[in-house]
Amino acid sequence: MHKPTQLYIISGLSGSGKTVALHTLEDAGFYCIDNLPISMLGHLGNYLQRLPAGTRRQFAVGVDARSQPEDLQHFGSTLDSLRVQELDPSIVFFTAQETTLIRRFSETRRRHPLSQNGISLAEAIRQEWGRLSVIQGEADLVIDTSTTNVHQLRDLVRKRLTESPPGVSILVQSFGYKHGIPVDADFVFDIRCLPNPHWEPGLRRQTGKDAEVIAYLQQSEDVRLMERQIRTFLEQWIPAFERENRSYLTVAIGCTGGQHRSVYLAEQLAAHFRSLRGEQVKLIHRELPCG
Repeated sequence: MHKPTQLYIISGLSGSGKTVALHTLEDAGFYCIDNLPISMLGHLGNYLQRLPAGTRRQFAVGVDARSQPEDLQHFGSTLDSLRVQELDPSIVFFTAQETTLIRRFSETRRRHPLSQNGISLAEAIRQEWGRLSVIQGEADLVIDTSTTNVHQLRDLVRKRLTESPPGVSILVQSFGYKHGIPVDADFVFDIRCLPNPHWEPGLRRQTGKDAEVIAYLQQSEDVRLMERQIRTFLEQWIPAFERENRSYLTVAIGCTGGQHRSVYLAEQLAAHFRSLRGEQVKLIHRELPCG
């Protein structure tokens, strides 16, 4: 029996990381097509159905705001037609804050695809968001790259889109509130009330992955209680998401700087759920150099 076809439809705002995602998937062995008109997705579906056994069955297609407005408005019905063809594409939508996108375009001196007729870059971004809102509404996974560099994005794409077995993909992510809340998270837990190793001179330059910080946090009853209660909450509610056929779930753990408490607790939670769900569980530390 041949493997089922895996199809990602990659979309999102210009400058948010779509091209990086497609290149990463291509490096992982996917056959990638960028800027495919939405009207051509049905033809692609017909082609995929005719693939002989043993043929590579991992595909990713980039679609963006350059598609015809009527095609964008009928995106939902196009997806329905693919599902009728026994294909079940996953929609991944990339976004970022407007100020971040403006900075990226300014740094690269690239022209926004909708910046014509004398409109400003900011207005072009808003117009693009309006056009793509119908795709964002259908997305299985939304990834906000406002605080993500290229290396972190590649790592995130590999972990979420190329390494996960069937079933809900769970990402446990540590972050620092002073760098902004990850807006694409499904659950956000604020643990800034816990004892902070930052104020211990010998621990300040370490992270929540280091043995001395781990020992410091594990001796706190509040830390142990927080871990137990978050773990119990997730054990209760992750199955509810699965029953709704969710493919992706992001759990964000935040402390002030994203170096100690959130890293420690994210590590503990990821280890616990990996013992239950194996490679479905991924771990990322947003504020650490290695991600």
